[in-house]
Amino acid sequence: MTRVLVVDDEQQIIRALVINLRAREYVVDTAHDGATALTLVAERQPDVIILDLGLPDLDGVEVIQSIRGWTRVPILVLSARQTSNEKVRALDAGADDYVTKPFGINELMARLRAAVRRAEPVADDERLTVETPTFRIDLAAKRVRRNGQDVRLTPTEWHLLEVLVRTPGRLVSQQQLLHEVWGPTYDTETHYLRLYMAQLRRKLEARPSKPRHFITEPGMGYRFEP
Repeated sequence: MTRVLVVDDEQQIIRALVINLRAREYVVDTAHDGATALTLVAERQPDVIILDLGLPDLDGVEVIQSIRGWTRVPILVLSARQTSNEKVRALDAGADDYVTKPFGINELMARLRAAVRRAEPVADDERLTVETPTFRIDLAAKRVRRNGQDVRLTPTEWHLLEVLVRTPGRLVSQQQLLHEVWGPTYDTETHYLRLYMAQLRRKLEARPSKPRHFITEPGMGYRFEP
C-alpha cells in the first residue's frame, strides 16, 4: 500500500487529509514540524510527501532541500503561500508539485496519484519514447513524428521539449528551464520561454491557443501532460 507522510502544523488540515487519504486506502503518517518530518522520512520511507511550507521550526524549503540530499521521494507542496517567488523557490529546491490553500480534495488526490505514478520505475525502453494521441517522441533518435509525419525542430526547441517530457506531469520552473536550455546567465530571460513554447505548440498541439500537452502555470513554469 502507498504510504503518505503529511507535514502540516494545522490540525484541521491534518485531520481532513488523514480522513480522505485513509478512505482511499493510503497508509498515513503525520508530522507537525520539520524536524519530525525528516525523522519520519528516514524511518518510515514514505512513497510520497505532502508538505506545508509554513512550519514552526524549519522553513518548508529547508525541509525539501534536506530530503533531496538523499532521496527522490515525490514531494507535493500544499501551502497558503501563493506568490510566484515562493512557488519557484520550492520547485527549485526539489518539490515535484505545488498546490495552494484553500484546495479541492479531488484535485489534490489527482496530483498525489500523478506524483506516485511518476516515481514508479519503468523499463529503459519506456524512458526513450513518449507517446500522445497525436505525436510520438523518440528521445534516443531525437525524432518527433506527428500524425505519421516527421516534425522538424531546432536544437533549442528539441532541448526544451526534452527537459519537459522527461518529467511528464511535473511542473518545471521557468528558472530551471532557462538554466538547462540556455545556461545560468539567462535565468531571468522569460521571454525566451514564451517564444519557444509558442513554437513548440504550433508544431505539436492540435489547438496551439488551447494547449493540451504543454501547459503554462502562470508565474511558475510549464508542465508536459502526455
